[in-house]
Amino acid sequence: MSYLSKTARFVVWICSKFTKNEIEQIVVGLSDVLENRNPEVKPKDDFKEKHPNYRNFIVDPKPPLTEPPEFKKRPRSKRLPANLD
Repeated sequence: MSYLSKTARFVVWICSKFTKNEIEQIVVGLSDVLENRNPEVKPKDDFKEKHPNYRNFIVDPKPPLTEPPEFKKRPRSKRLPANLD
């Protein structure tokens, strides 16, 4: 059995569950949705799937610095001898 896409499997499922007349009504209904003639039903918006991080951000609650930060001087580490045998 060859690999069928999700849409092809859906078509096979529709054909196995509905009569020819019912399938024709389904096609007319889907055509109305695609041409925006049925305002009650909208197709799924896949924008979020294509752009999952769109406008997904957090604002830092701390205000920006007005002056450079003061750094504490760290003590220098002692140098180790060259040969550690």
